[in-house]
Amino acid sequence: MLVPVLLITLFSACKKQESNIDVVSNDKTKPGVVTDIQVKNFNGGAYITYKLPASPNLLYVLADYKINDNKSRQTKASYYTDTIMVDGFAKTKEYQVTLYAVSRANVKSDPVTVTVHPDLPEYLLVNTGLALTPDFGGVNVFGLNTTKAAVAVHIISQNTTTSKYDEKEPQYISTDTVNFSIRGYQDVPVKFGVFTSDKYGNYSDTLFTTLTPFREVLLDKSKFFVYHLSSDSEIGYGWEFRRFFDGSTNEPDGWHTNPGASPTIQGTFGLGVKAQLSRFTLWERVNGAYGYANAKRFTVWGSDKDAPQDIALPNNSAAGTIIGDWVNMGSYNFPDPPSGLPPNQANASDIDFVAKGVNFNINIAAPPAKFIRFVINQTWGGVDYGNTMEISLYGNPL
Repeated sequence: MLVPVLLITLFSACKKQESNIDVVSNDKTKPGVVTDIQVKNFNGGAYITYKLPASPNLLYVLADYKINDNKSRQTKASYYTDTIMVDGFAKTKEYQVTLYAVSRANVKSDPVTVTVHPDLPEYLLVNTGLALTPDFGGVNVFGLNTTKAAVAVHIISQNTTTSKYDEKEPQYISTDTVNFSIRGYQDVPVKFGVFTSDKYGNYSDTLFTTLTPFREVLLDKSKFFVYHLSSDSEIGYGWEFRRFFDGSTNEPDGWHTNPGASPTIQGTFGLGVKAQLSRFTLWERVNGAYGYANAKRFTVWGSDKDAPQDIALPNNSAAGTIIGDWVNMGSYNFPDPPSGLPPNQANASDIDFVAKGVNFNINIAAPPAKFIRFVINQTWGGVDYGNTMEISLYGNPL
């Protein structure tokens, strides 16, 4: 008895579900075509305006077009508007766009063809202005992205063993400036190439140049030493400043200042060599990641004096500022948590990000240094003491 009852119930449910499906339209009349067409071109695309047909069952206007030799694209515009945008074109040249008025019954009008001539696509606009220059351990890529387009910048380099080109991970840019460095190369001539792409699958030509990267090594931390000056912060909880460069990122092998004891949060150390610095890696405290005493804003000051003198340094200053024996090598903001969570609420991805260490570049125009003063200008928790676990510096010992 159970099986027939189940079948009857299922059949009834199916019948009820089918009865609730609304048919968009039974009117199979072909709609009229769009008329009075005008075109306004922009970078990589065009706006097409038109007069809609007087068809009562019109639903939308469809544009069908090829954006490059291999790929077609379609865009739609509701009958509430008289403009459709076509974009993603690979070059600045003439393209044919076919327009259809489409009814609620999915019936197309006769085709109407219009010619567009997009301005130079944004990915090419970026590519034509890119400059490759030598950097420490690699190459720097600089250029402008005035329209803030979403583009990918690709760097390739010739492999001296295979003579083929190896590609680095693309850099995805949507800001008004392209400025990044690719590292990991020796200070010998390397043939580099750069090209750009966009989200539509268009690729620019590759620009090639041969450059010799500047020498970059990890500075020997066994040569570092504490150079305590009178305005440096008082140590808290036994976390001596020497632990800031002892090679360990584990607690308690870090630097911690004493709450309320110092007007500034800072420490000073010698490099044991004179070096043209290129970058540094900073490890913050995982316990309390993105909170409490971890550095949010900080400044790296350098001095090439044999015995730099103490002096009060400003909490806010621009790179290149000179105060006494010290020059601002760079003012930095620790990156926001990958999760987007507010301070003191770090999740597993945020903790993993902090634990790996974060790289910061030093301006290539910064002068050589023998001593470093690390100043925490603001902590994530807004407290008057600071902590960090470890720092590693890279550059060229002179």
